[in-house]
Amino acid sequence: MEFQVRDARLTDIDRISGLIEQTGANWSSQQLSQASDLLRQLVYLPNAGVLVAADGKVIVGVAVLALRPSVAATGLVGVLDLLAVDPTSGSTEVVDALLREVIQSARNKGCRVLEAELPDEPGELARWNKQGFVEAGRRLTYSLARVPVSQR
Repeated sequence: MEFQVRDARLTDIDRISGLIEQTGANWSSQQLSQASDLLRQLVYLPNAGVLVAADGKVIVGVAVLALRPSVAATGLVGVLDLLAVDPTSGSTEVVDALLREVIQSARNKGCRVLEAELPDEPGELARWNKQGFVEAGRRLTYSLARVPVSQR
């Protein structure tokens, strides 16, 4: 499958909602409608990022990055708020590509740490660990802090 990961556009929101619904997320129609409204806003906000994996006009994956300030992290923390992938799309490559882009986006936005929920499936945890995420309680974290040149 050929796909590209790019920033979501306003015209992608309905297809993103359809993907979320298709992935089996147990969201009510009201929750899905509210999520769509919020996604429309997030597309334009500098403290968020909505990325899609697209095969032509078909959205096969979506990732939502939200930023929040943190005193404990001494800067911004990126939170991978949503990751949904079409189960028929060869999801391994799509998930890996979305994770790489979310990490890069969080780094570009000045985040010191990227957080995500622990995956439900044990096999998925190994994939996240391979990308550099580590377990931290009930969450996964990825350190984005720059290492001083003297410590490399």
